[in-house]
Amino acid sequence: MNAFSNSATTSATATLAAFAANLKTADIPEHVLRKTEDLWVDWFGSAIAGHGSRPVETLTRFALSMGPASGPSEVFTNRGTSSPYWAAMANAAASHLAEQDDVHNGSVFHPATVVFPPVLAVAQALGATGAQLITAAVVGYEVGIRVGEFLGRSHYKVFHTTGTAGTLAAAAAVGHLLGLNATQMQHALGSAGTQSAGLWEFLRTAADSKQLHTAHAAGAGLMAAYLAKDNFTGAAQILEGPQGMAAGMSSDADVRKLTEGLGTRWATAETSFKYHASCRHTHPAADALLKVMQDHELKIADLARVVTHVHQGAIDVLGPVTNPSTVHQSKFSMGTVLALVARFKHAGLSEFDQHFKDDVTQALRDKVEMVLDEEVDTAYPQRWIGKVTVHTTDGRVFKGRVDEPKGDPGNTLSRDEITAKAMRLAAHSGGAAPDEMAAAVAQLWQVMQWPRVQRVLPTRA
Repeated sequence: MNAFSNSATTSATATLAAFAANLKTADIPEHVLRKTEDLWVDWFGSAIAGHGSRPVETLTRFALSMGPASGPSEVFTNRGTSSPYWAAMANAAASHLAEQDDVHNGSVFHPATVVFPPVLAVAQALGATGAQLITAAVVGYEVGIRVGEFLGRSHYKVFHTTGTAGTLAAAAAVGHLLGLNATQMQHALGSAGTQSAGLWEFLRTAADSKQLHTAHAAGAGLMAAYLAKDNFTGAAQILEGPQGMAAGMSSDADVRKLTEGLGTRWATAETSFKYHASCRHTHPAADALLKVMQDHELKIADLARVVTHVHQGAIDVLGPVTNPSTVHQSKFSMGTVLALVARFKHAGLSEFDQHFKDDVTQALRDKVEMVLDEEVDTAYPQRWIGKVTVHTTDGRVFKGRVDEPKGDPGNTLSRDEITAKAMRLAAHSGGAAPDEMAAAVAQLWQVMQWPRVQRVLPTRA
């Protein structure tokens, strides 16, 4: 029986809710707290990177037109404030724009973009401490990751897990800050689950839905927690019930994954950072191609054909994108990502913005193909192996492989690299001046010592 269960017959949803309600800072190992600080600073860089983007600005204008013109919670993109609900939505949209926010491999879920925006907004409204903010974030990560793992690979084929599992992650994190008891937390998860949504169809037409998914997840999860605080009830078994999320959204759900290792296995610490500014499904192949080119001193002109050996999830998500028409859509094109990596050794924001439509990029893009690989597919999603076969213009054939792409826990980013990444993202978007960003990041690294969560960025005149 799990330590967070009340009885041997307690449902999985109830056990998860009890964990989310009862977790204390002292229960969390030091290395998990430090990793959560890393994820917090990394998220902030992505949130600032959304500044000036058309879909983010549209969602922010909507949020601020619906909510109060000022409030306790900070909106990064315009340096304004609003209620926690609308600030969380705006910042969640912003932090999923650059494709640089974190990802948990086993759940194929981006936790930061749906956990930190509502946690920050509510913590600012409540005057919570930094330690309370970080503890609530851990709750959101642990719940959201387990829900994503529970829903399985069949779910991800159609549903954007960050939008679906993310709604419950946001509810759990906010519910913890609000001090929900286990019963109230179970109701919050029920209300969050019945609102969870997000479909991959938007990729086919380069629509803006990805930012809507995260904004909705953050806002709906926050609402579910506040409703539960006021004794609004939700489905008791929203996850595993006969008409719950698994029944409607998955054909391979595994209920054991909701509760296994609660309090002993810390999924938060398994989360990966994103090095390239593209869909994570492209990263293993990109790193494998880089390795081949470095090992054999190849240049882009030497590449006649590149075969990427991938898992089915990569084919499902990236396969529909054959001729990207926007910068954001190009980040879901395996050929475009590999072409940029071959040219510049890194597929960053500037590379996409300035070069995704170049003739040189498009020429190699059309020489890249994805093939299903049994080893890679079997390992996925717990491990994201990168394998490529490179054919050169002079007839040579090279094979490349990486077992842990840059950013994975075994090949992680240092704090200096996280700070540098955040500074690059701010410089690219213009969302914060270098001195403002440096001061904010330095402050964010000290979050556990904050007596009260206040503004991160100064107001602008």
